Amino acid sequence: MKLLVPVSRESRTILGIAFFVGFVGLWALLTWSGSVPKHFLASPWQTLKTGIFLFSDQKFAHDVGMTIWRVVGGFLIAAVIAVPLGISMGAYKPVEAFFEPFVSFARYLPASAFIPLLILWVGIGEAQKLTVIFLGCFFQLTLMITMIVAGTRRDLVEAAYTLGCKDTGVIRRVLLPGAAPEIAEALRQVLGLGWTYIIVAELIGASSGIGHMITDSQALMATDNIIAGIVVIGLVGLVTDLVFKKVNQHLFSWSLLR
Repeated sequence: MKLLVPVSRESRTILGIAFFVGFVGLWALLTWSGSVPKHFLASPWQTLKTGIFLFSDQKFAHDVGMTIWRVVGGFLIAAVIAVPLGISMGAYKPVEAFFEPFVSFARYLPASAFIPLLILWVGIGEAQKLTVIFLGCFFQLTLMITMIVAGTRRDLVEAAYTLGCKDTGVIRRVLLPGAAPEIAEALRQVLGLGWTYIIVAELIGASSGIGHMITDSQALMATDNIIAGIVVIGLVGLVTDLVFKKVNQHLFSWSLLR
C-alpha cells in the first residue's frame, strides 16, 4: 500500500461497505452477547424495528421533514450572507481587515451558548432554531470562502488588469470562475456541519423534529428510539451530501481536469 495512491471507485465502495458491515457486526456482538445491557444499547435488529415503527405508526416522517427544513433553512440564510461577504473579504484586503478579527473570534463561540439569549430575543419558535443553525454555519463558511478567493493566482489577476479589466471585471472573469468549484465544496462541507447542530437547535421548545423525538426518548431510556433517530440523521445527512457532491461535479466538471 503506497502513500497517496488513489483507489478505484469499486474498491472505495467495497472498502466503505466493509467498514459498515464490521461496525454493525461489532454492535450486534456487544448487544447479543449481553456484554452491554439492552437498556444502555439497543441491538441493530431492535433499532431497525423501532425505525420502521416510528415511520409507520408515529408520523416520524413529519419530524424528519421539519428537521430537514430547519437545517436547510438556516444553512441557506448563512450562505446568502456568507458567500458575498467572503468574496468581498477575499478580494479586498481592507474589507478583510475590517471583518476578519470579529469573524475569527465569533467562529470559536459555540452556537449552543446563544440558546438562552435567542429564547429571550426571538422566542422558542422556528426563528430560534434557524438562528442556531445559522450561527453554526455562517462564520466558518465566511472564513473558508475568504481563504479560497484570496488564494487566486496573483499573475492571473495582474494579467486581467493589464488587459484593461476593472475591479468588477476581475472578480467576474477571474476570481469567481477560479474559486467557484472550491466555494461549492465549502458549501457542501458546511452543510454537513449544520447537521451537527440540529439536536441542540431542537433541544428546547420543539414540538417536532428528530431532536425533539430523541430528547423525549432520553427521559424514557428508550435507547432504540435514540439510536434510530441518530441513524436517520446520519442517513439524511449522507444523502444530502451525496446529492450536493453530484450537483457540484455536474456544474464544475471542468475543474476535475485541473
